[in-house]
Amino acid sequence: MGHRLSKIYTRTGDDGTTGLGDGSRVAKDCLRVESYGTVDELNSHIGMVLTSELPANLGETFSEIQHLLFDLGGELCMPGFVFIKQGHVDWLEQELDKLNDNLPMLKEFILPGGNAAAAACHISRTVCRRAERLMVGLAREETIEPCALAFINRLSDFLFVAARVIARADGGEVLWRGGGQK
Repeated sequence: MGHRLSKIYTRTGDDGTTGLGDGSRVAKDCLRVESYGTVDELNSHIGMVLTSELPANLGETFSEIQHLLFDLGGELCMPGFVFIKQGHVDWLEQELDKLNDNLPMLKEFILPGGNAAAAACHISRTVCRRAERLMVGLAREETIEPCALAFINRLSDFLFVAARVIARADGGEVLWRGGGQK
């Protein structure tokens, strides 16, 4: 691994640019930076989920997801590099299927809530969807590996199902009543 930062501030970004992993400089608000910044934000929200007591084996899965999100951020920061592969997408699908197999079929919409960990999962899910939208926009302008897009898409599904599992383990899901009924 390359050098580590011995000094946190460099002043090189004071002009509104930032350095990518390949050494090039771009505007701090370009789609590439927005994409990996939102993936980083998602990783932080998943860190909050991990501070809660979670059902068996879910903590290990979330921990692995954090590492993969860090890899995805690196992939987005270094144009041309590939870290997320089809095997990662397949693994996430298997984890998703294992969780979903034990849930009842959805008949109503689920509202974010139930307990703190489930709500944090829902926040993570919405941030994940924003990251996906930004990555789709970036893919229109630059090359992004299809597996990266598939992974982030699948992750939002995983987060929804994980929120259901967590809510049902402690307090239950919050079901939408529809139409503002009282």
